[in-house]
Order: sequence, then C-alpha cells, then structure tokens
Amino acid sequence: METDGTVPEIPAQAPLVVAPGRILDAKTALALNVHASPGVYALLLGSGISLTSGVKTGWGIVEDLVGRVAAMQDPDDADAAEKAVADPVGWWAQHYDGVLGYSGLLGAVAPTAAARQQQLARYFQPQEDDEPGAKGPTPAHHAIAQLVKRGSVRVILTTNFDRLTERALEESGISPQVISRPSQIAEMMPLPHAPVTVIKLHGDYAALDQLNTVDELEAYEPEQQELLKRVLDEYGLIICGWSADWDTALVRALEGVRPRRYPMFWSSFSTLGEAAKHLTTQHSAVVIEGMTADDLFTDLQRRVEALDLMSAPPVTRDIAVTRLKRALPDPVRRIEASDLVHQTVTDILDRTAAAARPLSGPVFNESILGYRADCDVLLHLLAHGVFNDDGTHDALWLRALERLTRIRSTLPGYFNEALEALRHYPALLATWTMGVTAVISHREEFLATIMAQPTWNTLSGRTRTQPPAVYLNPVRVLPADLKSVMPPPEGQRWLFPQSKFLRQETREPLQVLEPDDTAYQAACTRFEFLASMIAMDDDTQQMRLPWVGKFMEDVHWEYDTSMANTIKAELTPNWPLLQAGAFGGDVERAQTAYDRLVECRARNPEFRWG
Repeated sequence: METDGTVPEIPAQAPLVVAPGRILDAKTALALNVHASPGVYALLLGSGISLTSGVKTGWGIVEDLVGRVAAMQDPDDADAAEKAVADPVGWWAQHYDGVLGYSGLLGAVAPTAAARQQQLARYFQPQEDDEPGAKGPTPAHHAIAQLVKRGSVRVILTTNFDRLTERALEESGISPQVISRPSQIAEMMPLPHAPVTVIKLHGDYAALDQLNTVDELEAYEPEQQELLKRVLDEYGLIICGWSADWDTALVRALEGVRPRRYPMFWSSFSTLGEAAKHLTTQHSAVVIEGMTADDLFTDLQRRVEALDLMSAPPVTRDIAVTRLKRALPDPVRRIEASDLVHQTVTDILDRTAAAARPLSGPVFNESILGYRADCDVLLHLLAHGVFNDDGTHDALWLRALERLTRIRSTLPGYFNEALEALRHYPALLATWTMGVTAVISHREEFLATIMAQPTWNTLSGRTRTQPPAVYLNPVRVLPADLKSVMPPPEGQRWLFPQSKFLRQETREPLQVLEPDDTAYQAACTRFEFLASMIAMDDDTQQMRLPWVGKFMEDVHWEYDTSMANTIKAELTPNWPLLQAGAFGGDVERAQTAYDRLVECRARNPEFRWG
C-alpha cells in the first residue's frame, strides 16, 4: 500500500491529551480531546450503534435465525419460533450439536457467501412490515455526520454490514470515501486528504465477500492489516457498540499496537466482556459506561459545539445568519437556534437600557437611528428565519417580538409622547420584517399570529389590551414628520412617510430574499393591506386605523389589477389567514373588515394620515 507519509495536522494552540480524573469526568475529557485535536480521532463502530434503527446485532440475528429454524422444523407448532427465541441456547443444545454462536449458526444455515448475502439482506434493508423509518440512520449516526462536517472526525472504522453511516453522511451533504474490500485500498485517496473515509472491515451486506464466520474473522487480508495498523498507530480511537467477542483479527490488531499518541475512549452500555477488559487495560483506555450510542454521540456533538461557541470570535451578522440557517432544519440543533435569537434580543435590550434614550428634548434622530442599528442583526435573523422555516419555529419568532414589545413603558405622564411611542419601533421593525417575509415566502398564515400576539396593555385613561395590529400601527409608533431622517426632494413631501421609511429601513435585510425592487415593493404593499384589514377587525371603532401605505394611492380599486380587488377575490373559507385563525376564521367577518377599509379610504380622499 502506498501512503504519503503524513499524519493528521496537530493544532499547536491546544493540548492534545486531557485525561479524566477525580475532577474531570470521562465525557468531558472526550469532548475536550476531540475539540482540541480535530481530525486525529478515528471511530471504531460495532453493531450496537445501529441497534435503535431496528438493525439487529449479531446476537439478534442469531435469535431470529434460531426462531426461523425452529418454525421450519416444527411447522405444526405455532409457538415454536417464540419458544426458541425465548431460550435460543437451550433450544439449540436440545436439537443440535455444538455451541450456539453467530458464526457457527450462519455457516450452518447459509454455507456459501451468496446464500449468506440473501439471508442477511432482510436484516439491513427495510421490509414491508417494518415501522416507518425503521432501518434508517439513528441519532448517533446523524451526530457522527455533524462531527465529520465540522472536521472533528475523518476516519471511521466499522464492523457493520449496514450502510447507515454512509446514509447519514450523504444526508448531511458529505460524500464519504468507502472502503469495503481489500482491493480498493491501493487506489484509495490518502486518509488525510479525504473529507472522511469509512473503512468497512467486514464488508458490505450487499457484497459476496463479507466476513461472518469464525474462520473468516480469524485474519484480514494483508492490505487490510496494513491499513488498520496505520489507523491504530496514527489516530486516537473512540470505540462504541463493539464487544470484541467475535472479531479475532480486529482484537489482535488492537493488541499489536502500543498507545503512544492519543488516549483511547471505549463506550459501553453494558458490562465489558473479558476481551474488551483486556484491551482497555492494555491501552489504559478511558471507559464510558452506561451510555447508548445515541446518547454518547449526541452528547459529544453538543459538548464540542458548546466549546466552539466559547472559543469563537464575536458573532457577526453574516455568521449569525449562517448559523441560524444551519440550525433550522436540524432537530438536534433546535436549542442552538433558540439561543442565537434569544441572545440577539437580549443584546438589543441591554443596549437599549444602557443607552437610556431620553424621553424629552431634541433627540429624535439619535433615538430612531440608534434603535435601527441595535436591531440590525435581529432583522436579518428574522428575515432568513421566517423565510426558511416551515412553521416549526414560529414560537421562537413570536417570543422575540414579545420581548421587544416590553421596551415600551405603559406609564402615562411627564415624558415626550413621541419618544415614548418610539420605544415600540424595534418591535415594529421586527413585525414589518417578518410580515413582508411571510408574503414573499407564501407563508401569509403567519400574519394571523404576529398581528394578534403579543398583546400590550396601555394606560390611557383606562387599561386596554391591544393586539400588534393596533399598537404597532406605524402611524402610532412613528411621527408624520420624518424629514430629518428621510428628507424628501426639494419642494415635495412624502405622502405616506411612515410607510416609505419602513420600506427603506427594512430593504437591506430582505435584499437577498427578494432582490427585485418591484417585487419587494409589491410585497410591502400587500402586507400593509392585510395588516390594515386585521386592524379594521378591532371591536372598538376608535382603534380601527389602517396601516396606510401605497395601496391607498390606487385610485381605481375596482380594477382587476388592483391590490384591493385581488385580495377581495381571495376571501373564501380556504384563505390562509382564515385557516390560521385571523378574523376568528369567519369569512363574513373578514369581508366586513375589508368593507370597513374601503369605507375608511373613501372618507379620506386626500390620504392625509398621521
């Protein structure tokens, strides 16, 4: 075998070996070593890692085969298979000579390689009577794929015939180099150069040259032995799901190397057998007891990623968006997405408190520009979050809005009312960004949520609970005179200054999602129209104020091309907003809100709002 003579690069900035002791537990030591030395630990995986997928271990296959043999031997006894499976060793001793074992049984049932291939296929391929998702990658496989993706693991040794590791890697966008027979070794890419190499020591279930029986497991081909020796010599080893009871050649290979570079970690859910105890003693291995493969690797992934966060530089806007987009589709990383948004909102609240923006005096420009700068990262997160989400994380976006809403006080009195109302500007920016994104991504049902929650209590004569469609109306949050921050052309005035200002301030967060300016403006107009309809649904007439914008300029609402006519035609029981609970799910109530908006516009022909 030809090699390039290199070994994995060792990072100089961190210690390579952290041994557990009375203070440091084994799981922490494992995570610290893997994080400090990316790519220098190889995995050795046995059948235990695939157990929760429905793929049987070697002994599980023995039990099933004994049951099948018993059923065929005594076809008149309906319980024959069940009795044999309950005590396979006893049943075998009663009916056959020799000690029952995986190798001997498989050799007796299927004496040739082709016969064994057919016998084993049912244990690795989904069958018609399997549960949905059975024999698919487990949480352990997916966690391993993420460790590979971040560069922590680049070599995987496995005694398994299944393809669950390969499937998990491919589902994560990684194309592994798979070595399942000795003849492939001479042409393989050198280990340090491949993104990840999966070495299937006993072959693949679909191949005819699997290693199953005691005789076959007695020794590896010279090429395999040399490759295995190199991995065991140059890499640290994390062992999981392997008992060491049957694989004579692999046990000998481990016995033949001396630990000198990195500690060995051996995870076992149950008590180690004699062979495993011998190897852990020889290698001074760190034994992690009582953890399933799923628990071990998902825990390792979480700990390594936590160390990433601790050592990472301050999160920039682009990095934050990238992290969120990676976390959204991955259930394992749901907490990471939540923590990212939560911390971003916390930063806004901290800066707002620290700035102590005055409630009196000529400080409007400073306040409105400061709020927008504070919210920049969050607006990008919300835009990309809502756009890429399927509704799974709606509670996360709503929680962010709820916390922003609390910036505003409910105490009346001595302060500048315009500046006090401006405290709702971050919540308005967030709502506008999410609302326009919902239109762009065809998720308008989300508007039913963000226009109704969270409510806010105002103390203006008497306490009244208002929904966002009312208290976040741009006319109530922003003043009509925005010339100081958005000067109009000389001799002109803005017709709807709040609408124009919000479109201007949220354009950049939505630029990537909708690069076409005309389409962006149309999405803003549609959002304003829908928000206005929801506002007109308020029980109290004095609270019914539309989110005035460009749709109010459309002189001919009756034209087929008008926004008003388009939405009017959509008002059926199947309208997404009704299905999501807006207007109480009542199409007649939605029609009434629409009619109120039409009437309101008719009463104000010059569009002098705010």
